Amino acid sequence: MTGPKGGNAVDGGGFDPGDDDPRIGTDEAGKGPVLGPMVAAAVRARPESIPDDVDDSKRLSAATRESIAAALRDREDVAVAVGVAVVSTARIDAPETDMNSLTVAGHAEAVAAVATEGDRVVADAGDVDAGRFARRVGDGVAETGTAVAVHAEHGADATYPLVAAASVVAKVERDARINALDSEYPERGPIGSGYPSDPETRAFLRRYVGDTGSLPECARSSWSTADDVLAAAEQSSLSEF
Repeated sequence: MTGPKGGNAVDGGGFDPGDDDPRIGTDEAGKGPVLGPMVAAAVRARPESIPDDVDDSKRLSAATRESIAAALRDREDVAVAVGVAVVSTARIDAPETDMNSLTVAGHAEAVAAVATEGDRVVADAGDVDAGRFARRVGDGVAETGTAVAVHAEHGADATYPLVAAASVVAKVERDARINALDSEYPERGPIGSGYPSDPETRAFLRRYVGDTGSLPECARSSWSTADDVLAAAEQSSLSEF
């Protein structure tokens, strides 16, 4: 993976990412599923400390992602620090919030876990307005007492090794939590990836709602997919869901 290439950069925190290497990259995984949490991760490191095979997590095999995440999280020195924020389904379903705000909060919480005063952060923009996303993440970190300069780009995980590293950590953590859910529903699993388009996930929801008449605790009840499966159950047409 190459370093910064420019492009649709938007400065939300007062720096040009090309004039020096950032210290922190941040990204999230699991923004769109109907099951399980969203996970945000931040990696604080010098670029030379990032594994050579790091890349956007979507381009890597599960085994490679797990190897990279372990290399980042299991270091015994202080060259790399990893912060993880888990946004639960209950938090996602809370009526007073929304996914844009929760994505900002997740990034800010992950960054705050590893940041020191004045750190330079590059975030994969979780908002159509990358500048607004950067400002909100910076403000969120500042509320913890640490001032950082945040820059956000769409597709930053394909451009910055630090952001790609964060995307890998977030994806591996999210996948581990989804895999753990299978053991909680042994009679109705597997639950699949948790995404609405996954046939295994839809089959799991059909079985669970058909047997119990309600959604499992791991479901995001505020999602339209959850409404659809409940409506199908009421109409006795779960097989069509």
